[in-house]
Amino acid sequence: MGNFWDFSSWGFFNLVAVLLASLLAANMLKRSIPILEKSLIPTSVLGGGILLIVSTIYNAVTGEEMFNTDFFGGNGVEWLELLTYHMLALGFTASALKSSDGKMTKERTVEIFNTGLTTVATYLLQAFAGMVICIIGAFFLKDLLEAAGLLLALGYGQGPGQAMNYGGIYEMDYGFVGGKSFGLTIASMGFLSASLGGVVYLNILKRRGKINLDRGSGVSKEQVEGQNEIPMQESIDKFTVQIALIMVAYMLAYLLMMALGNLLPGMRSTIYGFNFLLGVLAATVLKTVLNFLRKKNIIHRNYTNDFLLTRATNFFYDIMVTASIAAIRMSIIGKYLGVLLILGVVGLLVTYVYVHYVCRKLFPAYKEQQFLAMYGMLTGTASTGVILLREIDGDFKTPVADNLVYQNFPAMVFGFPILILATMAPTKPYLTLAIVFVFMIAINILLFRSFIFRKKKAKV
Repeated sequence: MGNFWDFSSWGFFNLVAVLLASLLAANMLKRSIPILEKSLIPTSVLGGGILLIVSTIYNAVTGEEMFNTDFFGGNGVEWLELLTYHMLALGFTASALKSSDGKMTKERTVEIFNTGLTTVATYLLQAFAGMVICIIGAFFLKDLLEAAGLLLALGYGQGPGQAMNYGGIYEMDYGFVGGKSFGLTIASMGFLSASLGGVVYLNILKRRGKINLDRGSGVSKEQVEGQNEIPMQESIDKFTVQIALIMVAYMLAYLLMMALGNLLPGMRSTIYGFNFLLGVLAATVLKTVLNFLRKKNIIHRNYTNDFLLTRATNFFYDIMVTASIAAIRMSIIGKYLGVLLILGVVGLLVTYVYVHYVCRKLFPAYKEQQFLAMYGMLTGTASTGVILLREIDGDFKTPVADNLVYQNFPAMVFGFPILILATMAPTKPYLTLAIVFVFMIAINILLFRSFIFRKKKAKV
């Protein structure tokens, strides 16, 4: 360890302070500039954009990476990538710790299952479109990896963490220079697509007189301090307990990843790329243990609080998005800008059209709310979907918010092969494209089963 006055002791904290300062600056801009306030661009995206512009100008003037200067400890870009990697998993872990009480009717179970299938079907559509673009693009750009098109599904469908993870694998294992920045750029364009598409759809609904914007009714005391929960302030603060549980669950996830990595050393990169999934698994196990101890009266109160866990989740996602955009190195991806723009526009269009069609056919009772939430999630993150949903369903009167939460299980089960395909794609791009296409058809048959098989029965 260096002296306390060395940059090595302060670099990481300076980096976090700059990330948070950019969030404050972005929030001030959104409140001061009407067009930004109406744009629905998340503050975290705007904050990351500010840092990206500043760092790009700094690089152009000095020839150095701003975040790799001594002020940030000399390795700030690496820290930004690590923050993106860990914050995604911590956000998922925090969400998984929230209570899952509630009665599930057959109809609700079907809607949640269909929401999960819609998520996977959209991943596959994005992956197929992205791979076609990059396979064609590789004929004109010799350094472009054909498999890079799959990053459209990871960047739009799953957010910056997974896009950077697999971009890093393509960069380290397959020589795709700038792979991490390529993935992060796609994810950033996804957030802009969410904002643009969301604003357009909201304005269409307003013009047709179908909706009144609903911002919600604020926070109730019961949300912060529910029945039979530990008090807000005792010998330990209630929020500290939430953070402790999140970190313990994430540590358990790391131990599991370490064990699996030792058992399967050839898949270590892939296993650690699933940190978010194993975080959800560890959090679910921890939550089950806590519920068991409470039922046996070994512990007598609830230690988790959904409201505070949501606040923690949003904090992790804000840091993740800001860090991911700030980590983009424009100097590296300049030659890919044309391909990236095509991927971004195509990703917006296919996601918008497909999700709109699915919601109109399968969720007619609340198609507008379902569309905004699903479109926001499938171009940004779950929190982006919630931002759009709040514009017309601020108090979550429809079941859409629950659909987003509970759809994770079927989405993970059916979506897991996509992550396996992402590791196969660099060596067998055409075979991967064919498998994605077949898988996409199969998932859509399953998704629209009620229409397809009903029509067949009617003909018989």
